[in-house]
Amino acid sequence: MSSTDSSWARGRFAQSLKHGALKVYTGRRKVATVTAAVLAIGLGYHVVFGHNGLIVYKQKRDEAISLENQLQALRRENDGLKDHTERLQSDPNAIEHQAREELHYTRPGEVIFTLPSPPPAEKQGTGSASNQ
Repeated sequence: MSSTDSSWARGRFAQSLKHGALKVYTGRRKVATVTAAVLAIGLGYHVVFGHNGLIVYKQKRDEAISLENQLQALRRENDGLKDHTERLQSDPNAIEHQAREELHYTRPGEVIFTLPSPPPAEKQGTGSASNQ
């Protein structure tokens, strides 16, 4: 082998090494990009659909609003019942009204007429043979 052949072989070897290093670098870069993309997609999925994700957060927020509305309605009902109790404890007219309404008490000489309650409204059928 001559010196030109050996320098040519060294150059070829160096070029081959550079080409191999470039392939490794490019492959490593592609793997890193794909890994980062998969992690980003996984994180995004977890944020939206995860155990404490946006979907669960919206459901919990709606549930909290519903419970707050129920709480306000119960507080109003409680206040009304407290007022009614206070009136029954202090107002003789309220006591008389309650006794007349619930127990059907009357004053001497009065007559109570009780009308029958209306029959419950029948629900419309969804297409039974009797409706046709």
